[in-house]
Amino acid sequence: MKPDFHPTVHETTITCTCGAVYHTSSTVKALRVGICAGCHPFFTGEQRFVDTAGRVDKFAQRYGSIRARRVAPKPEAAASA
Repeated sequence: MKPDFHPTVHETTITCTCGAVYHTSSTVKALRVGICAGCHPFFTGEQRFVDTAGRVDKFAQRYGSIRARRVAPKPEAAASA
């Protein structure tokens, strides 16, 4: 085997935004994660809706309407056809 081929492994502290702290081994000394097994809805069994409004509702709030408006064709385009 080649010498110095494998990366250096450190004792790692993984910190989640919920406050959970895990100790393990990794090539990175400290990790910060946004979601972990302690707060993920799949593991906790609770369902949290971060986004309460649907996509259509957000679009309607942003642009004012959810209906598409038909625009009459321009006279030049109709004449050349």
